[in-house]
Amino acid sequence: MRIERVVDVAEVLGAADLFDGPPIEDVTRRFLREPGHHLLFAYDDAGRAVGMISGVEMTHPDKGTEMFVYELGVLPAARLQGVGTALVEGLARLATERGCYGMWVGTERDNAAAQATYRKAGADEEEPFLLLNWDLT
Repeated sequence: MRIERVVDVAEVLGAADLFDGPPIEDVTRRFLREPGHHLLFAYDDAGRAVGMISGVEMTHPDKGTEMFVYELGVLPAARLQGVGTALVEGLARLATERGCYGMWVGTERDNAAAQATYRKAGADEEEPFLLLNWDLT
């Protein structure tokens, strides 16, 4: 397995099964062109994309820059093989290289698989918080 940063729109569009829904071409292009947005794919030995992780650098004047783990996805056939953990660790390495002081993610309380993956990759649980959301569509 290899982990690589993706910069090609066609590659993302061709791996639609890794995402919650089909990637939108112009939105994908915008995401990939932003220097603080990162998309990594995991490839199996046959060169097929079997997992993805996206991260966004977030900078605040009194804190510095941290990496937000936006989404993690692994094909069902590739689960429980270390793909998710390798992707999280790959994003953490990239975050360190880019000078981030930390990395964080939110996940559902009942998503045991995600929690196990993040913990295996070195995450610690912090105090729970309430998420409030604005639907602007």
